[in-house]
Amino acid sequence: MNSSSKLLLFFFSIILFASCGNADDDVNYALNTGDGLGKGQPVDKCLDLGDNELVLSIQDQYTTAPGKVSIFFKVSNSEGSPVSGLTADQFTIYEQGRNDDCFNTISPSESQARISPNEQIFSSNTLLILDLSNSVLSESVDELKAASISFIDAVMPATSQESYKMAIYWFDGEDILHELTPLTSVKSDLTAAIETINKDISSDVSTDLYGAVIKATDKASDLLKDSTKGDKIGAASVVIFTDGTDQASRYAKDAAQKKVDTADPNISFFTIGLGSEIDTQVLSDLGKNSSEFAANKDELEDTFNRISEIVSERANSFYLFEYCSPKRGGDNNLAIQVKNGSLQGAVQTKFSAEGFTGGCE
Repeated sequence: MNSSSKLLLFFFSIILFASCGNADDDVNYALNTGDGLGKGQPVDKCLDLGDNELVLSIQDQYTTAPGKVSIFFKVSNSEGSPVSGLTADQFTIYEQGRNDDCFNTISPSESQARISPNEQIFSSNTLLILDLSNSVLSESVDELKAASISFIDAVMPATSQESYKMAIYWFDGEDILHELTPLTSVKSDLTAAIETINKDISSDVSTDLYGAVIKATDKASDLLKDSTKGDKIGAASVVIFTDGTDQASRYAKDAAQKKVDTADPNISFFTIGLGSEIDTQVLSDLGKNSSEFAANKDELEDTFNRISEIVSERANSFYLFEYCSPKRGGDNNLAIQVKNGSLQGAVQTKFSAEGFTGGCE
């Protein structure tokens, strides 16, 4: 064996040795964003859970005396679509302590495992951006108002929650993104603002679509920064409606697309197009998370509803999972598995049980 082969075998042996071991030495705290697990990592092969069809991406985690472990994560399928509506009984907890060769299943009843309200650590903001150029106001304003109210009803909780807010803006041909109503958690304020839209709100026949995209992205970015202060986790959705193409030619298409493509990954973009004058490819590119098109104004409400379902599912795919650990010291490995029908997924992380005692809040 030549020297190069010996050196390669030596390094391979080190890697193989480092990958085996108990909870004290085999978990890396580094972010693992390449496979979508956030702050988590793939589960140990000793669990033999199989391939992940669901992805659990850990956003944050912490412990609380006397023995509570809290993991905040989002769940999506293998195609990246959000998975909402999961309950605590769909999750299984596995722990591995310093003396365990593999993981042990933790009883859900003894651990008091639950999905807890997440408003103290999570906020979701939605920006609804409406094209109110002359063509919309003269031909489909009533249908747009009805569709927008339906969208609000679907996305916003029935009871106001500070963690779910929406703002509404509109554009025409001006170099301005007009505010219809500021960010609020009150559904009635949003619907009342939509009702104020009338044919006299704008007389501009042009459409500054690309300018609206750029300005809306900047606003979403600012909102995300504000909402994530104090160690909170935030997400934002930008939903843009138009019935045409960019006519103002004030901003380049590439500039708008770059703005979308380079935005924070926690900002999602959706587009809704109406009629035959839209450019579906442009709107599909700008609405990188999803796009929907209505052939005529009678289809507009159903089109808005399809987007509202996705926006709502995304906001509700974030879970604060909490349980009471039986561990009383040391660094411990934790694996969480979720099953939804025939699909399953799991993620692994690590927590310290130093100072843990009996009892749990």
